[in-house]
Amino acid sequence: MTRAQAVATTLIDDARVRTTRFDFAPGAETGWHEHGFDYVITALTDCHLLLEEPGGATRTAKVLKGEAYRRDAGVKHNVINDGDAPMSFVEVELK
Repeated sequence: MTRAQAVATTLIDDARVRTTRFDFAPGAETGWHEHGFDYVITALTDCHLLLEEPGGATRTAKVLKGEAYRRDAGVKHNVINDGDAPMSFVEVELK
């Protein structure tokens, strides 16, 4: 299945952090990627996520507007907007 790509807009990229805003149309994806740094996600909208993971596993997650979570470097996945409305979040990678 070919999906639309999320729009990634770099907001800050310096020696300490990289901050990126991701905007997804319904059904859009980031594409497969591995996080090279610890990171924090803050939802700008309600986010209904479908996460494709290595080995063919999938899981869903809901992150409400204003909520945040963090993950360690090394996470591998493809993030998909599983909702019927556009969604956006900001990712801050800690270099």
